[in-house]
Amino acid sequence: MSDFLKHINSPKELRLLNQKDLPQLAKELRDFIINIVATKEGHLGASLGVVELTIALHYVFNTPEDQLIWDVGHQAYGHKILTDRKDLFHTNRQIGGLSGFPKRDESIYDTFGVGHASTSISAALGMAIASQIKGDLKKQHIAVIGDASIAGGMAFEGLNHAGVTDANLLVILNDNAIGIDPSVGALKEYLTNVKKGTQRRNNIIHALNIDYSGPIDGHNINKVISELKRLKSVKGPKFLHIITTKGKGLKQAEEDQVTYHAPGKFDASTGDIISKTPSEYTKYQDVFGHTLVELAKQNKNIVGITPAMPTGSSLKYMMEQMPDRAFDVGIAEQHAVTLAAGMATQGLIPFCNIYSTFLQRAYDQIIHDVSLQKLPVIFCLDRAGLVGEDGATHHGVFDLSFLRCIPNLIIFAPRNEVELRNIMYTAQLGLQQPIAIRYPRGTGVIVNWKQPFEKIDIGKAVQLKKGNSLAVLSIGTMAKNISEAILNLEISHYDMRFVKPLDETLLHTIFKEHQTIVTVEDNSINGGFGSAILEFAATNNYKNTIKVLGVPDTFIEHGSVTELQKSIFLDVASLRLLFNELL
Repeated sequence: MSDFLKHINSPKELRLLNQKDLPQLAKELRDFIINIVATKEGHLGASLGVVELTIALHYVFNTPEDQLIWDVGHQAYGHKILTDRKDLFHTNRQIGGLSGFPKRDESIYDTFGVGHASTSISAALGMAIASQIKGDLKKQHIAVIGDASIAGGMAFEGLNHAGVTDANLLVILNDNAIGIDPSVGALKEYLTNVKKGTQRRNNIIHALNIDYSGPIDGHNINKVISELKRLKSVKGPKFLHIITTKGKGLKQAEEDQVTYHAPGKFDASTGDIISKTPSEYTKYQDVFGHTLVELAKQNKNIVGITPAMPTGSSLKYMMEQMPDRAFDVGIAEQHAVTLAAGMATQGLIPFCNIYSTFLQRAYDQIIHDVSLQKLPVIFCLDRAGLVGEDGATHHGVFDLSFLRCIPNLIIFAPRNEVELRNIMYTAQLGLQQPIAIRYPRGTGVIVNWKQPFEKIDIGKAVQLKKGNSLAVLSIGTMAKNISEAILNLEISHYDMRFVKPLDETLLHTIFKEHQTIVTVEDNSINGGFGSAILEFAATNNYKNTIKVLGVPDTFIEHGSVTELQKSIFLDVASLRLLFNELL
């Protein structure tokens, strides 16, 4: 049995192979991905589904001169392995190692950073138009859009523009009918009918004045290569529709595509997931999901909304029990927010659950459609703070900063699961304005979190410990690190809970009773919680010493949350050292 992959470090070596040997290379590439991800963890199913396409693209096109963009980026493992990074792939998503997504400063073959979805068509069109302007008419520009990204509004915007250009653009739709969860929406139904042959194939794409071909079997490498070669000579914008199976080549990944999107560690030979010792604590997302169902049973006006993350956000529990009141709207954060606003105008109580990093994509809607109109939408921001191995594109470290400047918007960060439950309960009691509740990825700190609901007073902080001249003000789950760091130290600790409105009554007391104030947050230092405290001090002419701790003014890369906290001195040991110096 030949070992072709062993001798391939770049597409130059790949193109020296005989085409008849490429199916064997595809098998080797799949095995390589499976063996590494089985022990190192990461995204699995998406990259397995595009192995043949990956090989075909680098075989037919002259990358990196021809520009290739992967959307969404977790499809790109095979691409990374074939482009000078095979020997480093074992470091994928680990601190100091390869990024889990395409990254421009990592490789010349990564022409565009793609951590969020639906951006590839716009970026590739921009590159194609630039080539036209510079007179480079032979250069190819290829966007591979998959995992439900085609349904994102920005993808339609890109196609709409492409159709009125003669740019040398090829859009390849990797149609596997699933993102992280199964795809939803009318476009998904249309594509399903195209595959069945019950729908005229070219209505939508041809209507946009884009040449359409397909659908073809994306696992038939000879067919894919033949079609790519043909399309190289077709002028103007083109659209190739290929059908793939997410998780192709690993039986369990094909049969359970949701779990094997990112399965954690598993047995590479059998495909069976290696069971972890179950935690005694519950994930914050599950606390949210179960609490929402509990509240919705009591309040018929409650609805749930998520943009393509029912499993990740745990809205799936409400979708299972109350399918007519829980909505997965696909990769469409802008729509999710304004949909919630529309519902709120009619007296419904929408819990709009969006990852913090994805809420950035709906900023205009938060301002204009919700806050300006003072509509009581309840934003539940999962994955706030540092999220770990997904890295810079996924850290939710900007929400406090970009939300704090918006009028009418309450901002709350629970320090534990009980606080999360209680603020969810409070929010649906009849708030007359929107609220953003941000909480982290991972498990909480309380075993028996399902306690009777208690109403929280809006804008009220709590004192967790009384000390002497030094006071630490924390927001959210950073309270845990601080509580451990100040153990046996005479330091006051306050959980401010609300970034907006601040508990100014308590703040006046804190500033009068303590000489030194330290603020701690897992958000950007610029414009965040600490900035709010500095503004309070300046406005009230306090001269206390104030030190602001948080995420520095740089993009934090990937690694475990513990490693990343240590790198920016927010871990327990670093905090304790600092507090001792300040005492």
